[in-house]
Amino acid sequence: MAQIELFWFPGTCSRVTLVALEEIGAPFTTTLVSVDRASDPEFLALNPKGRVPLLFIDAQPFTETTAIVTHLARLHPQARLLPTGEGVEIDALATMSWFAAGFHPSITRLRYPLRFCDTSGSADRTRALAAAALHGCFELVERRLRDREWLYDAWSVVDAYLLWVWFRAAGSGMETSAFPLCAAHAQRCEQRPSVARALDREESDYSRLLAGGTLAGTLPSNQVGRTSALTPVA
Repeated sequence: MAQIELFWFPGTCSRVTLVALEEIGAPFTTTLVSVDRASDPEFLALNPKGRVPLLFIDAQPFTETTAIVTHLARLHPQARLLPTGEGVEIDALATMSWFAAGFHPSITRLRYPLRFCDTSGSADRTRALAAAALHGCFELVERRLRDREWLYDAWSVVDAYLLWVWFRAAGSGMETSAFPLCAAHAQRCEQRPSVARALDREESDYSRLLAGGTLAGTLPSNQVGRTSALTPVA
């Protein structure tokens, strides 16, 4: 049996890989990385990109969410992580790539504006532009969900990826009232057993980090949790 280890941090996009592993059901271990992983020499020795998720399968490293879950889907076809069929598999890859390259950068600007422009008074404008970009993205998703419960004919890990971008955007202050179908999709997705286990693990491990005093003042609110429990962002 393959030895699987996930290096991750609660609330990051590594949640998607965590859900995939929970869905597969094969044994795996997890290792929490430092909140300052991009400057952690031990982690950089494992992944010079300084990013999570980082997945090891029998000591072979894999990075980037879309690549990781695609590889897991091919290793475990019985789990049906991704939709199959002519054109559909490629569309799923394109959608995950869109989440990674289209949504994720704007989410980071919304959540951490001073990482992108630290000029005095620039944070509000950076956040406004990021929120506008996200609105355009979620408008397309909202349209797609008009006649379906999931992004494809059945639940897939692409839905778990959509849940993460929705949770992170909403939890970072994006106005969500225009997207009731996205909100309903998130609540359905959170009820899936594999997703619920991943969310429980996030909350448990994050609480342990908070109790250890290593995160005080370093992260914004709504780092982990369910969409129904998001707190307003000032």
